[in-house]
Amino acid sequence: MRTTDILRNNIIDKLLTINNKDYLSALYQLVNKSSVDNDTVKLTEEQILMLQLSDNDIKNGSLISQSQLDKDDLQWLKEM
Repeated sequence: MRTTDILRNNIIDKLLTINNKDYLSALYQLVNKSSVDNDTVKLTEEQILMLQLSDNDIKNGSLISQSQLDKDDLQWLKEM
């Protein structure tokens, strides 16, 4: 089962145990106003440029692994 399915099922299980009407009403309003599927994010020119630069890095193989990044970060912190 996918992580999102597990999370959704866990939330449903917990919701079934809530008896407080005001609490449930507040949760309903929160979920009802959160239409994630229909939300469109408007990116700034700078954000678009950063994404294009990232795409170029990927195409050119200018990447490092997460573990190498962690090592570099630790080294940088030690030098501070």
